[in-house]
Amino acid sequence: MTTTERGSGEDRATEFEQLRSLLFAIAYRILGSVSEAEDAVQETWLRYEGSATRPKSVKAFLSAVVTRIAIDVLRSARVRREQYVGPWFPEPLVDDPYEDPERAAELADSVSMAALLLLERLSPLERAVFVLREVFGFGFAEVSAAVGRPEAACRQLAVRARRHMDSGRPRFEADRREREELAGRFFDAFREGDVAGLMELLAADVHMVGDGGGKAPQFGTGAFGAANVAALLAFVVPRFAEIGGTVEPHSVNGQPGAILRAGDGKVLNILSLDILDGRIQTIRSVINPDKLRHLGPVADAWAVADAANAYRPAPAEEAMPKPGE
Repeated sequence: MTTTERGSGEDRATEFEQLRSLLFAIAYRILGSVSEAEDAVQETWLRYEGSATRPKSVKAFLSAVVTRIAIDVLRSARVRREQYVGPWFPEPLVDDPYEDPERAAELADSVSMAALLLLERLSPLERAVFVLREVFGFGFAEVSAAVGRPEAACRQLAVRARRHMDSGRPRFEADRREREELAGRFFDAFREGDVAGLMELLAADVHMVGDGGGKAPQFGTGAFGAANVAALLAFVVPRFAEIGGTVEPHSVNGQPGAILRAGDGKVLNILSLDILDGRIQTIRSVINPDKLRHLGPVADAWAVADAANAYRPAPAEEAMPKPGE
C-alpha cells in the first residue's frame, strides 16, 4: 500500500475519529460482538498511531487493519462458540454508530441477528469478504488488500458467501413503519399479558428462543408455535411486571425489539423480533449477562427469577423453572 510521510499525531487522531464508526461497523459484522469489535477498533488505532508512514488512503488502510484483526479474533472465537452452552446469539446492538441515510434500511438488515447468524455459517475469510464487498461496497482491489488474498480468490470467496447468504437470507417487511407499529402492538399485549392479543400477532410457526450461555435462567431450548409462545409469555409477564420489571421498545440490531429492565432499572435481557408478512416469526432473547454489559449495569437474572417465583397471583399457577430445569 502506497505511503507518504507520517503526519502529525493530531491529524491522525482526527482522521481516525472520522472513520471510527465505519471501522466498528465492519468489525461488528465480522465478529458479532460489540466488545470484541470495540477492542479491534482500539487495536487498529494503536497500530495506526505507531506506524512510521502515512498511507495514501487512510480509509483503505484502516479498513484493512481492522478486518485482519477481526479475522484473527473470529478464528479463536469460533472455538469458544462451539463449546457455548445453549444457543449462541450475537451481542445485541441497540445503537449503530455508522450512519448512511441513503442505505439505512440495507445496513440495518445486514446487522440483524438473523443476518449475523447466517454469517456464522461462513468461514472467517468468506465472512470478511462478504462484509467488505456486499455490505460496504469495497472494490475487489481493496478487499484483496484487506484479507491478503488475490483478487481472483476474493471473487470466488464472494460468490460462495453470497450463495450461502442468499439461500437463507432473512426477508423483512419493506415498510419499516409497519414493522414498528406491529412491534408496538406486540409489546402492549406483552405488558398486559394479553394472550389473545399476542396470538393475533404471532406466526403459526413462531419460535421463541433464548441465549443464556449457562449464566442465566432460560426456558430450555425455547418454545414453538403461536399457542405455546403466547402461553409462555402470558405466564412470565405478570410476574415480571409485579416485581417492577419494565419493557422499553427499542431498535435491536436494526430490527424491532425491546430492553427489559429489572425493578432497579438494571438491564435484564434484550428481545429482538423478526417480522414477515405481518406476523412475528422469531423472538430472540439475550439474557447472558456477559453480552449485556456494554448496555449498562446488568441485573442478577437468578435473583429476578427467584423474586418472580415468590409471586403467586393464583394458587393454581406454577413457579418459573428453577436453575437447571
